Amino acid sequence: MKSLIIIPARKGSKRLPNKNIKLLNGKPLINYTVEHARKLFDDNIICVSTDSNEIKSIVEKTGLKVPFLRPKHLAEDLSSTQEVILDCLDWYKNKKNYIPDNIILLQPTSPLRKIEYTKKALKKYNNKLDMVVSVKKSRLNHKTTFAKVGKQDDIKKIDLDKNLLELNGSVYVINTSSIKNKEISKFSKIKKVTIREEELSIDIDTQLDFDICELIIRKSRE
Repeated sequence: MKSLIIIPARKGSKRLPNKNIKLLNGKPLINYTVEHARKLFDDNIICVSTDSNEIKSIVEKTGLKVPFLRPKHLAEDLSSTQEVILDCLDWYKNKKNYIPDNIILLQPTSPLRKIEYTKKALKKYNNKLDMVVSVKKSRLNHKTTFAKVGKQDDIKKIDLDKNLLELNGSVYVINTSSIKNKEISKFSKIKKVTIREEELSIDIDTQLDFDICELIIRKSRE
């Protein structure tokens, strides 16, 4: 099967400005994901989708060419990942005559992902599925959870499934046909890859996430 690896990296980020190129232990955050992708795939099927010339320049210093700049209307806060994927698919079809069977989505905000789990996701995937996705055990399993009731301060306890899982953003393997024909939220044929180590599931969204990630990297090199 033919694949297209997409690394989405827009310039804007409200909670942590310029996070995709922020130096994590001396290296731009996005470079961790670029290096991960290049260990598994050929450069010609790795697409960094960005609206930023600065991000483009930083990525290309690694030796990976950024084929095009994403349209500005696909780099807004409300722009969906699905729209970005479809934009990449259109570009590769029209400019390269390349139509992949699946998309491997690798978010730059998961710099600690391991090759073994990406390989597991690829191994589990087949063209009868909509998607294979990485997950982690939810933190909600470890504490009592409540929901607000009405307009006052009343709350009620929620019974949680002991095996509750949540997406960790590390890797998605997506059927091209599925994403062209229905919304990701309506995918039903999905398999999971559970990432056991909590630190590998860090998805950087805030400065605290960034600092924790940096500490983990430093400790691993001592």
